[in-house]
Amino acid sequence: MAKNLAVQVSKAGGEFELVERDIPQPGVGEIRIKVEACGICHSDMLVKQGGFPGLVYPRVPGHEAVGIVDEVGSGVTEWKKGDRVGVGWHGGHCFVCDSCRRGDFVTCQQEAITGVTRDGGYQQYMLARHEAVALVPEGLDAAEAGPLMCAGITTFNALRHSGAVSGDLVGV
Repeated sequence: MAKNLAVQVSKAGGEFELVERDIPQPGVGEIRIKVEACGICHSDMLVKQGGFPGLVYPRVPGHEAVGIVDEVGSGVTEWKKGDRVGVGWHGGHCFVCDSCRRGDFVTCQQEAITGVTRDGGYQQYMLARHEAVALVPEGLDAAEAGPLMCAGITTFNALRHSGAVSGDLVGV
């Protein structure tokens, strides 16, 4: 059976390790993505060093992933095999806590974080919650689109140094 190559960290302060894993199967509400590219963010180093409370190892970092939907789990209706998608920091939400009921999903009491509480894009195939992905246009290079999935300093610094001025059209 085919294997999934992944780069994981086995313990806080551990090295990045190339490992073979089984190709993950999507569960209810999940999709499997064949990763085309994944950006690198400083928070990936925080995962490596154990800088987030409650980290569970081994963990595959990477919250700037772009790829093709390879398989769709049960209950997923908005995505289909072949869709090109990206996954960012926000890895999913519960839909039922007070924050979610207000539509404030990024403060969900059960928020999943791609590459922190869920394995991320430093692998050939990854799982993502259906509500945590965005459609990526076909004409956009995967390596250029990956960092756009980061809602933090990576995109901010790129924008700050891009020469864009007020009123310019940019993708964030």
